[in-house]
Amino acid sequence: MDKSLYIAMTGASASLRAQASVAQNLANADTVGFQQQLVATKAAPVTGQGLSSRVATIPTMAGVSSAAGQLINTGNELDVALHQDRWLAVQAPDGTTAYTRAGDLKLTENGLLTTSNGLPVLDSGGAPLSIPPYQTLTIAGDGTISIVPQGQPASTITESGRIKVVEAKTSDLVRGDDGLMRAKPGAADPPQAAGTSLVSGAVEGSNVNPTDMLVSMIQYSRQFEMQVRVLQSGDENARSGNSLLSSK
Repeated sequence: MDKSLYIAMTGASASLRAQASVAQNLANADTVGFQQQLVATKAAPVTGQGLSSRVATIPTMAGVSSAAGQLINTGNELDVALHQDRWLAVQAPDGTTAYTRAGDLKLTENGLLTTSNGLPVLDSGGAPLSIPPYQTLTIAGDGTISIVPQGQPASTITESGRIKVVEAKTSDLVRGDDGLMRAKPGAADPPQAAGTSLVSGAVEGSNVNPTDMLVSMIQYSRQFEMQVRVLQSGDENARSGNSLLSSK
């Protein structure tokens, strides 16, 4: 009897966690560069004395979706949309290098180029990228930033740095609790991308499909209800069995 209870109990817990991941995906359906979190479950034996025949359902994070989001033209000179398998290198809050596809960039009052969350964007040398005051700015396909400095003739074009864009498959990176991607533990940092890697004046939208997420939410909700019913049935059967034994 308790074998089925183990499966139903851990299955209900896994369904709740999966619902939380789906809710997070839905909440980021409009977040620039967000990639859908994938969830899955697997069967695992329960360890411990007397539990060798028990099996539990364990939720696992299966990475993030590598599907491309919608290209949104903004006309903003600082916005960039990354090509497939290309990532912006940024400085994470803990000082390490992390990667993102969120290309809605900003400039601070001091000229520091950052993401919309305030994370410094790194240059090709791995340092935070600063841009001096300018009249016009263009970002080339390889991430090179060219400006016409403030107070200078329009013909005076100066290169002020190059955005660090790396090349890596989504499956080669892992998402941290801060939402940023990093190289897998023990793996080398991804190499700098060569050639054209981005489009300026546009951003990549979230790759979350709200309709699919709503359907998933309903499915997980029904799974949870089914597993709770199994638990209730197991409890009722146990009570009936005890009642029969006590009546003899």
